[in-house]
Amino acid sequence: MSTPQSPPLGGGTGRIGARAWSMLFVLCGAIFLEGIDVAMLNVALPSIRADLDLSTGMLSGVVSAYVLGYGGFMLLGGRAADLLGRRRMFLFWLTVFLLFSGLGGFATEGWMLLVARFVTGVAAAFMTPAGLSIITTGFAEGPQRNKALLVYAGTASAGFSLGLVIGGVLSSIDWRWVFFAPVILSAVILVLAVPLIPKDRPEHSGHGFDMAGAITVTGAMLLLAYAVVRLEHPAEGLGWTLGAFGAALAFLAAFISVERRSAEPLVRLGILRSGPLARANLGAMLFAGSFFGFQFLATLYLQELRGWTTLQTGLALLAIGIDAVLAPTLTPRLMERFGNVRVIFGGLVIAVVAYALFLPVGLDWTYAAMFPTMILLGLAFALVYGPLTIAATDGIAEREQGLAGGLLNTAFQFGAALGLSAVTAVNVAALGAGRSPGARLDAFQAALIVPVAAVVLAAIVTAFGLRRAGTPGSVPADPAKAGVEPAATGARP
Repeated sequence: MSTPQSPPLGGGTGRIGARAWSMLFVLCGAIFLEGIDVAMLNVALPSIRADLDLSTGMLSGVVSAYVLGYGGFMLLGGRAADLLGRRRMFLFWLTVFLLFSGLGGFATEGWMLLVARFVTGVAAAFMTPAGLSIITTGFAEGPQRNKALLVYAGTASAGFSLGLVIGGVLSSIDWRWVFFAPVILSAVILVLAVPLIPKDRPEHSGHGFDMAGAITVTGAMLLLAYAVVRLEHPAEGLGWTLGAFGAALAFLAAFISVERRSAEPLVRLGILRSGPLARANLGAMLFAGSFFGFQFLATLYLQELRGWTTLQTGLALLAIGIDAVLAPTLTPRLMERFGNVRVIFGGLVIAVVAYALFLPVGLDWTYAAMFPTMILLGLAFALVYGPLTIAATDGIAEREQGLAGGLLNTAFQFGAALGLSAVTAVNVAALGAGRSPGARLDAFQAALIVPVAAVVLAAIVTAFGLRRAGTPGSVPADPAKAGVEPAATGARP
C-alpha cells in the first residue's frame, strides 16, 4: 500500500520559493559533483598512469570500474529511493561517495583505485536517482517542475564541461587533487543537505522487500555493463563478451519472471508500457552515446593528433557548457511555445548538424573551424537533456519517481558506455596497423560516423512522438492507457 503523497515543497504555483530554491541548489550541487568527478578523472588518466606505473589494462579498468558500479546498481538505486526513503538514500550514499573519493586520492596501487572507483560508482547509482526524485516529488508537475529540472540539467552539463578544465589544472599540480576536490565539495553539500532536504515517507509494504528482484536485476545490469565495456576491443576474448551478454539476458529473463509473480514487485513492469517513457529512455541512450563518443574522439584528436595539453583540450570543449546558461533560460520558452517533444526533436537535428560539420576535420584545422560544432552541441544539449528528463518523469506516480529516475539514468549511463565502446571499436578496426598521422586521422573520421548515426536514430525515435504530441504543455487524456499511473490515485493498471 502506498503512502499519501506529500505536498510539493515549492507550493502549487509556478513560482519557486526561497526554501525550494535552496533545496534545488543542494541537489544541483550533487549532480554537478557527479559530472565534475567523471570529467576530471578522464583528463587525469595519463598523470595517474605515469605516477603509479599502471598498465593500459589497469588504467582502462579504473574507468570501467565506475561504469560497472554505476550502471549495475542504478536501477536498484532508483527503486530503493522510493522504498527506503529519498532523503535517507541521498544522504547515506553522498557520505559513501565522499569517503571513497578520498580513498582514491590516497591510492598507491592500482587495485585501490579500482575499489575506490567501483564503490564511488555504486554510490552515484543510488545518490543520483534519489536526488532527481526529490526534485520531481518536491516541485509541482508543470511549469514549476520543468523549470527546476532544466536548471538541474544545465548544472549537470556544466559539471562535465568545467570538470575537463578543472581536471586539467588540478592534474598539472597533482593528480590526487582530482579525488580530493570532490571530497571537499561533497562535504559542503552534505552539511547543507541535512537541514534543507525535507523528510519524506518511504513506501511501506506488508510483503517485505523484493530481494529476488533486487538480486536478479542487479546481476543483469552488472553483466550487461561488463559486456558493454568489453565491446571496446571486440577481437579480444569474444567468447567472454558473448557469454556476458548471454548471462545478462538470462538474469533479465529471471528478473521479469520474478516480478510477474511478486505480490510487491521491485519494478512494476506496467511502467515500461508507457510510450513516452520508452521513447524518452531510448532517445536518452542514443543521445548520450553520440555525445560521449564524440567527446572521446575529440579529446584523442586534440591531444594525440594535434598535441594539445589537457588544459587546452578542456578549454576547447568548454563552449559546449553554454547549455548551462541556455537550459534554464531559452529552453523553457521554447517548450511553452512548441511543446516538449518538438524541442527535443529540434535539439537532435541540431546535434546531427554539429557532428556532420566535424566529419571533414583535418590535421591543420584551426579552433575557429571546430567552434561551430562545439557551440551547436551546447545548444543541442540544452534542448535535449532537460526536456528528456521531463518527458521520462511526467505523469509518473510519486511512489515511482525514483524508479523513473533510475530508468532514465540507466539509459544515459549505458548509452555513454555503448557510445565509447562503439567509437573505440570502429577506430581500432579502421586504424589497423597504421600509425602515421594520416592513417590515424582516417580512423578518427571513420569513428565519427558512430555519433552521427546514433543521434540520427534518436531523432527518428523522437519523431514517432511528434504526431502523438498534443498542444504545448498538454498531457494525455488517459494516462493509464499509456501505461502510466495517474499521479493522484497511484492506482495500478
